[in-house]
Amino acid sequence: MAGSPEVLRVTSHLSIPLAELTWRFSRSGGPGGQHANTADTRVEVRFDIRRSPSLGPRQRARLLERLGDEVRASAADERSQARNRTLALRRLADKLATGLRVSAPRRPTAPTRGSVDRRLQTKRHQAQRKAARRAPDPD
Repeated sequence: MAGSPEVLRVTSHLSIPLAELTWRFSRSGGPGGQHANTADTRVEVRFDIRRSPSLGPRQRARLLERLGDEVRASAADERSQARNRTLALRRLADKLATGLRVSAPRRPTAPTRGSVDRRLQTKRHQAQRKAARRAPDPD
């Protein structure tokens, strides 16, 4: 790819050399006339997580757990192979960044006073509605 960087920047802590990626090109489906029937514009890029020397041990473990041994991204949106390559790289980087993201643990909190009041008010309203359906007491 002319004018493109030699690494795929995933996060501030992870850059993957393009030499570690496996490319596959094929014909793109859909309309496009003679050009679409002859040009291999669909792009699939694969990244082998298990064998990559670019990943640290924690990064590798997290990605293997969340994404498996290999990550794939493809693009057939554009008529140009170069633009589809860029799209596929961006999609691969997004998948890897999502797989590496560490979510903060949820801390259970007590319900707010307002939420308790709303719940009790709804319960009282429902009880009154059901009471109104009952037959009157024959006293």
